Amino acid sequence: MTNGRTGFLIAVVDDDQRVLESLESLLESEGYSVRLFTSAATFLSSGILEQIDCLISDIDLPAMNGFQLSQTVTHTRPSLLIILMTGHPEILSELQSSHARIEFRLFRKPFDSQDLIAAIRQGLQR
Repeated sequence: MTNGRTGFLIAVVDDDQRVLESLESLLESEGYSVRLFTSAATFLSSGILEQIDCLISDIDLPAMNGFQLSQTVTHTRPSLLIILMTGHPEILSELQSSHARIEFRLFRKPFDSQDLIAAIRQGLQR
């Protein structure tokens, strides 16, 4: 993809507008092009899946949660970099065992922005 200074396009899905704006600011400051979505449904209906290089999604979304979204996305784009975020650490062990076949990185909110950027850089280099 040839958007922005880095050439990478990142989609962010979260129902919290403050999180979307914060991540947009952070990612754009690192040279990434960013598209924001407030639900899994709006992301999936946007037609952007084939264009993105990374998907960042909250786990706790209405209707279709972040895990369900990652499963859907993985069917179409099995090697897409997927980063999931949660403010609920109690679900971490459940997730890692029940979704072991889906490759994703998991961040607990609040997270260190530089850790997130490092994970994105590392994931996009593979």
